[in-house]
Amino acid sequence: MKAKSIKGKSPEEIKTALTEIMANGFKPTLAIVFLWIKMDRMAISDILDEKGITIFGATTSGEFIDEVTEKKSAVILLLDMNKDHFHIYLEEYPEKNYREIAANIAQKAKTKFLKPAFLISGSHMEADGEQLLFGFEDVIGKEVNVFGGMASDDYTFTEQFVFTNGWQSNQGVVVLALDESKVLIKGRATCGWKAVGTEKTVTKSEGNHVYTVDDVPVLDLTAKYGGAENLSPDNKDLLIEIAANLPLQLQREKGDPVMRPGLVVDWNDHSFYCSGSVPQGSKVRFSIPPDFDVMEKVIKGVEELKTTEMPEADALIVFSCAGRILAFGPMMNQEIEGIKKVWNVPMAGMFSNAELARATGGNLEMHNITTCCVALKEK
Repeated sequence: MKAKSIKGKSPEEIKTALTEIMANGFKPTLAIVFLWIKMDRMAISDILDEKGITIFGATTSGEFIDEVTEKKSAVILLLDMNKDHFHIYLEEYPEKNYREIAANIAQKAKTKFLKPAFLISGSHMEADGEQLLFGFEDVIGKEVNVFGGMASDDYTFTEQFVFTNGWQSNQGVVVLALDESKVLIKGRATCGWKAVGTEKTVTKSEGNHVYTVDDVPVLDLTAKYGGAENLSPDNKDLLIEIAANLPLQLQREKGDPVMRPGLVVDWNDHSFYCSGSVPQGSKVRFSIPPDFDVMEKVIKGVEELKTTEMPEADALIVFSCAGRILAFGPMMNQEIEGIKKVWNVPMAGMFSNAELARATGGNLEMHNITTCCVALKEK
């Protein structure tokens, strides 16, 4: 499988770049598209559709195809994968029946491929990505390979979109199903955030809605711990500060902890919604703002993936939490460059609202403040 990456600041620039890259006979069949929330998604979709290219797309809080991060742009990973080896599925979940929706998709993919694997992206701030993962597990089994990230919206925390040819949704999921007997897919999710303080108990929660920790409203406890001030809906920087610098770490009996920052605040009771479930009675710890050794851990994790599971790759897809670039700023380029050098193949990446992958030594999880690297190789 050949792969090539392009980028542009407008549909016109994308059209020009696509024309140039196809001039020498390269005929892509699949496009992984990450773009700015205000970019004309349907115009870019039409450009790719005219060339017969199937689209897996999501809006972002930043994007990249090399070590330099972009803003207000579109990046596209183009693959000439055999069309018999993949299929796109799309569904909406206005009833918040995430697990059922994912299970239905998995069932369809199971009838098409003997051993399907999945790349997924979902939209809407209240969507519980963990329930989506459970839906795939229910049908395919615990060892199913599922990777992806939740769509983002340039830190506005209002409306995100996933899309494919002629379709988009601000409350849905786009799924790329792969025939794993023909396409090898491997991934690694690495966080590296350090926990601090004693374990605390989630005393009231429902799914991904956390009300109290140690019988204190979770927003108040988070603010007290982190020294956050001006707990008001008028403080537009508060959510970013909580998500990027003060995430909860949900402790697991098996595998590494997973990050659960607050993403949507209910100001009536100072509770907040996380992107994944936080069971009542579970244990959490707070995090400290990251050091730069966090980036080194990510790169080492990807190097280990190459050594142990994926010696060669045709292409790389990266889902990195939007909170990471807020924490690291321009230094984030070092992490991306380090990842790119591992296989040195065409790459496309996005800064997402959450990341979906198997935790190190654990189960499929919805992650935050994490980088998920996904390598592909057609057999």
